[in-house]
Amino acid sequence: MESAPAGAASSLSTINNNNRVSDFPAPETTLEQLFSSRSLKVTVDDGVPVAVISVQRYLSEKVFCNDQPHDPHDSYTYDVTVTDGVWRTRGVLHRSLNRLVHCNTLRPGVQIRITGCSFVYNEQRLGQGHICIEKVQCDAGARSSPFLDGLKDLGCLSVLTKHGMENVGVRDDFPLKTSSKHYLPLWNNEDPEGEQWLPPRTTPDLVLDVSSVTLLCDLESSLGYARGGPPLLVRVIHKSRLRYYGKCDIVDAKKKADYPYHAVLPPCVQAYLEVADQSGAMSLVLWSELCLDWYHSLHVGAVLYIHKYTVKDSYANRSRPQMEHHCLRVFRSKEISLNRRSTAPVLSVVPQKNLPVQWGLPDVAYRFTCRSELENLAPNTACDVIGLVTFVGRVQRIRCQGDKGPEKFWTYRWVHALDGSSQRPFILEIFSCSQPDVFHAICPMTYLVCTQMRVCPGASAPFLTSSCETQIFITGHHRGQPYVSDPRVKEFIRWTKTLKDGAVLDKTLVGGHYCYPPAPPVFTQPLHNGSVPVVLVAASDLKGALESLRYREHKRLAVQGLITAVRYVRLHPDPSEPNPDPSEPSGGEGSGEASAGTSRASTATSASEHRDVGHTKNGTGGGTAPSGVASPSITRRTTPKKRSFHRFYLTRAKMRTKRLAGGPVSPDTPEVSSSGSDSDLLDAGSTLQEGSVEPPLPDPAAEQSPPLRWESRDWSRQRGEVSTHLCGEGLQPDTLARRFSLEERSALLAWSGLPSSHWTPPDPQPGRTAPPGAGAPGAGVPGGRPPGYYHTTILGINQQVALDAAFCPVVSSADPRAEGLPLDPHGNSLLSLLSAGFLCPLGDPVTPDLPSPEEVLQTAGELEGAHLLCVLDLCHLGGDRVEVLLSKVYRVT
Repeated sequence: MESAPAGAASSLSTINNNNRVSDFPAPETTLEQLFSSRSLKVTVDDGVPVAVISVQRYLSEKVFCNDQPHDPHDSYTYDVTVTDGVWRTRGVLHRSLNRLVHCNTLRPGVQIRITGCSFVYNEQRLGQGHICIEKVQCDAGARSSPFLDGLKDLGCLSVLTKHGMENVGVRDDFPLKTSSKHYLPLWNNEDPEGEQWLPPRTTPDLVLDVSSVTLLCDLESSLGYARGGPPLLVRVIHKSRLRYYGKCDIVDAKKKADYPYHAVLPPCVQAYLEVADQSGAMSLVLWSELCLDWYHSLHVGAVLYIHKYTVKDSYANRSRPQMEHHCLRVFRSKEISLNRRSTAPVLSVVPQKNLPVQWGLPDVAYRFTCRSELENLAPNTACDVIGLVTFVGRVQRIRCQGDKGPEKFWTYRWVHALDGSSQRPFILEIFSCSQPDVFHAICPMTYLVCTQMRVCPGASAPFLTSSCETQIFITGHHRGQPYVSDPRVKEFIRWTKTLKDGAVLDKTLVGGHYCYPPAPPVFTQPLHNGSVPVVLVAASDLKGALESLRYREHKRLAVQGLITAVRYVRLHPDPSEPNPDPSEPSGGEGSGEASAGTSRASTATSASEHRDVGHTKNGTGGGTAPSGVASPSITRRTTPKKRSFHRFYLTRAKMRTKRLAGGPVSPDTPEVSSSGSDSDLLDAGSTLQEGSVEPPLPDPAAEQSPPLRWESRDWSRQRGEVSTHLCGEGLQPDTLARRFSLEERSALLAWSGLPSSHWTPPDPQPGRTAPPGAGAPGAGVPGGRPPGYYHTTILGINQQVALDAAFCPVVSSADPRAEGLPLDPHGNSLLSLLSAGFLCPLGDPVTPDLPSPEEVLQTAGELEGAHLLCVLDLCHLGGDRVEVLLSKVYRVT
């Protein structure tokens, strides 16, 4: 091999669309300037502007090899693909920058500036290496990068690499820093990710010899291990989501194979199927590569011809579906294992037209339950449901507890669905079940089918949560499913034909904060709120709890303390009105804007096209005012000024510095910067763009009226003694649900969902006008949008830490949060309101005789010195934004 000439390592190479390497002459674009450096470590003071195309996650090499201790909170590596509009390149994000991904600041579609990077060659392999992005400037409120304007095809961008790293650019679907060949999903560990997951296969006509087929009952009686036994002919009756498996049989790290979803040693992913023939049912498990090849093809109802399989003792410590309604004998001691590492299985999907009746395969059975029957079911009973979706909450995440391995999250969302048997909806807690195309597309006005849901007791109404074997189906996915002929499904279709689309659409909502079941009337320690424990924490631990949150992670905590200040903030009466400052765009960073292509409103279908099962015709908290309502002599500015609010911690030293400088010492006054607009108080992080709706804004009329606030008599003294004040930003724009409209469907789904790991070009098709009855775009709760909220200050019981939290009471029975609330009458005092969570009485539309905020605050004297236990809902909304909501208070007696 000839030696490389001097300076070869610093020359540029490009890989064009034909994967051919060519030398590039002189640097012209921003990326070329970066790659033309003769040094392997580059620092750029002003930064190199680029647009982020993709952010991809995988397990770090040290965790993959299991050869050294690792931090479970920093177990993953991220590959980032960027472009300057002409070239694209893929690099590794330095682990010190992982937090930018964790809080969704660095995300596909935004523009960043690379201020520091290094080029790392693989010394043991020729032609391999990568760029390591070590320092970036990333604006948390950044919108889509101008480099992506007009870009319709990412394939037209050639790959730019260093000389000696050409092999890295040939395949962009393999991780850069590990021997694994597969990426993980960005936000959870259940969804398939990447092109290696094959789409459903079209099976050609098969000629099968079924004379030698054996029955499942014969496998149950087999002794020990059986390899390559007689062929099986079975039907799939249940299918699980993808799941991790701790170890492979190989224990030598040097022999590890390339598997996705790796855990501690050589990684494995598995999926369980329940299969049945005329003799009974048994579990079948797919391993590793077979999951990639067959998972999307083995749907419920499919008939499989299996040969060269392995029979093993079943794994007892796993969940199983409830199958009593199938009326089949269930064989639990053995399971069928399909794994290429032990033997090469032969697997075929038999077309439905080739199924003779004499084969005697059982049909798929369902257990559909009406909403009117739900209260009669025992807890943990499995059932199937079908309903018309009326509310879809935002996608949130919770941390997997008790896992000693790498950090993992579950993604889930809350859904309300009506089935016509009751005025009350199904309350569904749906976790991701390895169907991302369906999970993220759930929206109002669709028919939703969920199988194997488990009954959970609620405060006043039970709810259903998904299991490992839950499958979900929405419009566009019902055709050909076995349940379409079920009598309960046909009854539901008949009911939907009596509905008027406009009337239903008026009562539909998307996104916003939602948590069920509500906290019980009496707090006991430890409190388990359904399946999620409510942890009582010290006030000094709140700062760490807020800082440890990841994007869209939800936590419910309880803290003891006093409520020392309450301020009522009126919201803009119509969020669809334009921004008060038309020169400023609405919002910036957030959940939906991460993928610029998916956050724009696109062509919406009509209401009837959404369903395919059947057809239808159809200011400052705190202050210095004395106890009671504040004096109207305090003036407030009305001229918009550019300002931007950020979460910060006000320590005793900061307050002392302000006091010496003669400035205000109110810890409720946020710090300001020179950018942003006045509407950023609530508008920061709005993610909807073209064709989207505006977030709730402060009411301009309220700026002219006396401020509504109450303070404890001791608060002026106590706030000077607190060591830390965790100042919130009030009610976040993502907190309130928004009215669903068909013309804004794409934007609303992007706003309430999780961003994709890849940027996609925007939909070029223009949107259509919403049909009659769709209501005002972006309107809040039908008939009862909250007119405002209460900004509260909670002082820890030891009076060392204070926290600001927003309390937004339910004012209408049309609010999804009203479902399941114990609606016991109360006196509408501030303390009873904080305890009950709603104004009494609730109605739809809003009852006219509800007390005004002035009347409620006049009763705030009950809070003076009251020892309270406050239940808080925390959720990270991206960037520096953390939602802190006061959901309920208990008076300690």
